[in-house]
Amino acid sequence: MRIPKLLTILMLTGIAQQAWSQSTESHGGHGGGSAGGGGDNCIKAKITRYHPEHLATVAPGAEFSFAVSGSNGPGHIHVSIRQQPVDVEIEDKDTFYWIKGHLPVDLKNAAVRISVTAKAKAGKCDAEGGWLLKVSE
Repeated sequence: MRIPKLLTILMLTGIAQQAWSQSTESHGGHGGGSAGGGGDNCIKAKITRYHPEHLATVAPGAEFSFAVSGSNGPGHIHVSIRQQPVDVEIEDKDTFYWIKGHLPVDLKNAAVRISVTAKAKAGKCDAEGGWLLKVSE
């Protein structure tokens, strides 16, 4: 009988702690440009809207695209496949960057990861991400 009560208390404590950390995470910058409040606040770069979706099957040379927000600019967004840099087109959409590229044509019958790094506008808030695609043929 004590174990279910103990588990309930532990779960509620964990949920409360998680809610507290989420509610206070971005509240450090309310005072405007105060001189002493620096290093903890950041706007993390984000990589989203992967297309084609994760684990989709595509043809060799297929186009891929994704969005990056919070980045320091086009020169700070890097894309690679199998640890080789990939040429991409980067379009500035005011609040984010839209990135398009193509898989290498010689990749066939393989699973590949499109790896992305994006330097953020501030400090240690960089983003790393990516997704897997299955290349047919």
